[in-house]
Amino acid sequence: MSRKKIVAGNWKMNLDRAKAKELTAAVAARRGEAAAVELVLCPPAVYVETVGTTLTAAKSDVGLGAQNMLDKASGAFTGEVAPPMLVDLGCQYVILGHSERRTLFGEIDAAVNMKTKAALAAGLVPIVCVGETLEEREADRTAAVVSGQVQGSLAGLSPADLEKVVVAYEPVWAIGTGKVATPEQAQEVHALIRGLLAKLSSPEVAGRVRIQYGGSVKPDNAADLARQPDIDGALVGGASLKADDFLGIAKAFG
Repeated sequence: MSRKKIVAGNWKMNLDRAKAKELTAAVAARRGEAAAVELVLCPPAVYVETVGTTLTAAKSDVGLGAQNMLDKASGAFTGEVAPPMLVDLGCQYVILGHSERRTLFGEIDAAVNMKTKAALAAGLVPIVCVGETLEEREADRTAAVVSGQVQGSLAGLSPADLEKVVVAYEPVWAIGTGKVATPEQAQEVHALIRGLLAKLSSPEVAGRVRIQYGGSVKPDNAADLARQPDIDGALVGGASLKADDFLGIAKAFG
């Protein structure tokens, strides 16, 4: 089954407004280099509007995403951002359950599940992250950990909603470390995830869900990952801060 590849840049807590605008303009200007791939930029929340405005001015179809949100539409939640606010700024995507949110800020599967449902209700595409730590992999618990995260984070979704979700497999031990899962290791977990999605819905629905790989993805390893049958793109961290690197990865998936 043909699934359109999707490559998203997670800028994390980096750049200033001028550099965010410059990077966005560079990606938009060179969009044609990866025309076959869906591209998404996920800047820090304070720069979402700047990036969105820059993309609009460039008449670009590069997607706009956020890195997190609360599952409430409004209210007394100081410091938080609501799904309708992201939509108001032109966001189409939101990253949820990133390992840094899970490990540094204590987000559990149930919270990710509530956010996923809220994102879908607001019309956003959730990019739901799952992945094991080095200790869990060395203890041969990768399948158990990833299975628990997938089932917990996506619990209760209808098949129609599940089709709208993007799943990102990011082994925690490969994020920002320079280490990367081998294409075979990544494919094995992607195939596991697709099998779980089939159990949550049907093989047909699972066949339409896109599953990204994340974790030290670079232009020089992207092509090998892209050749795997169940890897449908990349969630890119550090390499997304340079237009050359980000577009190089995107081209590999084209």
